Amino acid sequence: MESDSSKFLKELPVPERFEEKQIRIQNFVERQHSLRNKVVLVTSGGTIVPLESRTVRFIDNFSQGTRGSASAEYFLNSGYAVIFLHRNGSLEPYSRNFSRKNLLDFLEFREDGQAQSLAVQGKYEEKISKILHIYQKVTHSEMLLSVDFTTLSEYLYLLRIAALALKTLQLDAMLYLAAAVSDFYIPKDQMPEHKIQSSNGSLQLSLQLVPKLLEPLVKDWAPDAFIISFKLETNRSLLISKSKAALEKYQHQLVIANLLETRKEEDSHFVIDHWSSIAMD
Repeated sequence: MESDSSKFLKELPVPERFEEKQIRIQNFVERQHSLRNKVVLVTSGGTIVPLESRTVRFIDNFSQGTRGSASAEYFLNSGYAVIFLHRNGSLEPYSRNFSRKNLLDFLEFREDGQAQSLAVQGKYEEKISKILHIYQKVTHSEMLLSVDFTTLSEYLYLLRIAALALKTLQLDAMLYLAAAVSDFYIPKDQMPEHKIQSSNGSLQLSLQLVPKLLEPLVKDWAPDAFIISFKLETNRSLLISKSKAALEKYQHQLVIANLLETRKEEDSHFVIDHWSSIAMD
């Protein structure tokens, strides 16, 4: 009997440029495998849920990809090759360090006789030089592959093909699932084609529950990989119980649990029969 998750995936629209992204992921994994490198899939940023087929309005969340982009840097620094599956426009490794400033604020014109050149302002030179050196080393060694998504369906399609590609690496694969994935969606056959009109009055939405794809991911897509999932709640007791329940149900290796208010200062790490709280730098 076909599972709910299988039916759900079959109903999703195929993302644009899907084959191109699939080939890039497959080629990247094959290259890293030939070099005997460990590979981690880092997912980052939030998914959107369209309200119309020709999308104008959508449901989103506040994730900016802070944790995912920073974690990707740590993995690269530790010798992992990284597939960075991220929301289009969210923070990315290395460039995230400058996201709070306007690019033009880093630059200045310098006069050299009759010539004028563009340069980095002196007070930023050391920081930019250091990060640029690391970034170029990573890109020249082809240790980082960035693949973007926007919608829930794009993310789930790409997650599946990335996990299946990593399956061949067995114990040399890790999945670090930091993306903020929508729990609800509107099925394609229930979605209006055109922009919802405000002239029609108040809007009522009927959202369907997204099947939990952690189960097929752990059992079928990448059964030998080290898999880390994330849990975010606003209630501490609920956070603990749901994190433990997820480990028991899906039998993966680790849950990183966060309270909304303290998510940037503290993590709780759950493994089977044990949990610990860790302050973040």
